[in-house]
Amino acid sequence: MPVLFSSSELYYDRGNHHEFVSLVKDLARPGEISQSQSFDFEFTHVEKPYESYTGQNVKLRYFLRATLSRRLNDVGKEMDIVVHTLSTYPELNSSIKMEVGIEDCLHIEFEYNKSKYHLKDVIVGKIYFLLVRIKIKHMEIDIIKRETTGTGPNVYHENDTIAKYEIMDGAPVRGESIPIRLFLAGYELTPTMRDINKKFSVRYYLNLVLIDEEERRYFKQQEVVLWRKGDIVRKSMSHQAAIASQRFEGTHPDNRPQHSGAATGGQENE
Repeated sequence: MPVLFSSSELYYDRGNHHEFVSLVKDLARPGEISQSQSFDFEFTHVEKPYESYTGQNVKLRYFLRATLSRRLNDVGKEMDIVVHTLSTYPELNSSIKMEVGIEDCLHIEFEYNKSKYHLKDVIVGKIYFLLVRIKIKHMEIDIIKRETTGTGPNVYHENDTIAKYEIMDGAPVRGESIPIRLFLAGYELTPTMRDINKKFSVRYYLNLVLIDEEERRYFKQQEVVLWRKGDIVRKSMSHQAAIASQRFEGTHPDNRPQHSGAATGGQENE
């Protein structure tokens, strides 16, 4: 008897599994099995509303469990299934512009090109120094994952620094701008998750940190939304139509006459 389960488990509440999907299929009638047998099964139109996740205090998993019921004791085996939730490009993705400073000592502006990034995206931005009267020796951007579990009085927050990216080493001057270019593909990230099964949330923050010569730290956090993009990029309908037309006319796009002269090329951004 195969069973498809989806459940979430809070580590501080071990033993209590909160199931949100449970499907069961009987494969054989009661009787004896005297030799090896195989049984085909299929679960169709299964709802998988959330992405698989393993964190500091919570685990959300999908798994198959096969059970052979016997008189004395049952025999069973489980196999985990990883589910990824794919998203499309957000319709609204405005840039982030903020100011931070200390009165009469420090005034900076920072800007990020977007507020929503897919997991293999590149964070592009700039830091502008409008007033500098303290001796800054180091500046970095941290990617922080904040996992929130539980409800009401039993809420737990777990912060995990995923990455530290050094922006500047040395003292800036007034009017200077520092570029930011942070590639996300090299880090273990998940999509942003909000109120999953009313049990937990996962959010990400960009933390701008400045350290002066006396080791004092100044920081500003800004939440960003992460999402998972499908790996398969579909060609546009116009491009497909052009290829079909060329094939119909007996001309393959790769066999067209080449013209001499200069040409420019580029790489398409994801």
